[in-house]
Amino acid sequence: MHVGVVSRRVYIILWLGLSSIVSFALLGVSVVHNRSLADTYLGWNLLLAWLPVVLAVVLIAELPKYPWLNWRPLLLTFLWLVLLPNSFYLISDLVHLPEVLSRNLIYDSVMFESFILNGLALGCLSLYMVHRQLIKRIRREWAGALIGLTLFLCSFAIYLGRDLRLSSWNLLSNPAGILFSVANPLVDPAHHGDAYTTTLIFFVILSTLYLVVWKLTTNMDRLPKSSL
Repeated sequence: MHVGVVSRRVYIILWLGLSSIVSFALLGVSVVHNRSLADTYLGWNLLLAWLPVVLAVVLIAELPKYPWLNWRPLLLTFLWLVLLPNSFYLISDLVHLPEVLSRNLIYDSVMFESFILNGLALGCLSLYMVHRQLIKRIRREWAGALIGLTLFLCSFAIYLGRDLRLSSWNLLSNPAGILFSVANPLVDPAHHGDAYTTTLIFFVILSTLYLVVWKLTTNMDRLPKSSL
């Protein structure tokens, strides 16, 4: 693997780590000032958002040693896919903002947005790393289709988490419940319109965001250093 690519990845991860520390600092001030742990779920959600990045880094380290269809990369890919929606899920935490209207709305809005932006950045970084590995092994069109499918699954997972209060851990603790929740909108779409609208809204938002990140990153890579 090219040293420059590794250095750039480490550089980005370090800056995202610093940005996450700022978010936790904002949360800490809020907890002390309000004498309440009500918003600490933001910190937990951001920690979960880091897991796909860690898994992507480990996956990339394993791929030179084993083919992707080996059980090790497959297991890492499965865990990455299961946990990736947690990164994007933070965007839906804005539904809790009305609960803090009696407090400092400006401060709490900035705090929420800080966690959301970090979650989105971590999700896009993780997705970008896997995307780059895919295009090294399959056609760019197929890689793009797989990334699109991944974003669609993440969008549906946000619906499962926000509307049905399911989480990644339910795949282990209650797999039958997950299957039932997934099958319901397919079997009875007329009574599950919210599943389609929520999934579609988040799919459009996340796909647009990732497309912008992908285009900006790939175009920057092609620019000569003298033009930067």
